[in-house]
Amino acid sequence: MKNFVMTRKKTVEGAPRETAEMLRHWHESVPNDRLAHLVKDATRSMVRALQMRLAAHSVSFGHWTFLRILWESDGLTQRELSEQAGVMAPTTFAAVTAMEKLGLVERQQRPENKKNTHVYLTAEGRALKDKLVPLAEEVNEISVTGLSERDIKVARKVLLTIIENLAEDESESTDPRRRVLSTREIGKLIAERGESLEDA
Repeated sequence: MKNFVMTRKKTVEGAPRETAEMLRHWHESVPNDRLAHLVKDATRSMVRALQMRLAAHSVSFGHWTFLRILWESDGLTQRELSEQAGVMAPTTFAAVTAMEKLGLVERQQRPENKKNTHVYLTAEGRALKDKLVPLAEEVNEISVTGLSERDIKVARKVLLTIIENLAEDESESTDPRRRVLSTREIGKLIAERGESLEDA
């Protein structure tokens, strides 16, 4: 696969129309536009490339997110799963319910604590790791085609520095108007108000 990746021809021709238009936009229309837009489009392209591959195995990108967590930490509570995925509890509940119907996970309560529901992979869910992880690795390889190891290290350094700078900016902010509530805080506010997600 490495040879295939390194010899892929970079071209706008033959690319899906949406991708071709996005590439023209960046190369011709706004070559000096904000970095945030470029990062967003790069992320969208990588997610789309992985979605296409996951679809061949009848796995949605949303389910992939939870599977990745469970492959590393099987048996998390639904709340822990929500926190690690960075999504609200109802989103996790809906995803776990769907994954349970697909036979990928099962929910269990432990005898010592019936309050919490834990999510465990089934044999089928565990087996998907060997099929799906190589697909993500393939997307990563394809995405850096034509870049040297040095280029990749610089890109990683740049992106990590951006993340650190913005995290530091957020932690130093004293202006309450700039504060963004966490997913957990939003869920707590909704519960306290007795609202449904639709109302919120």
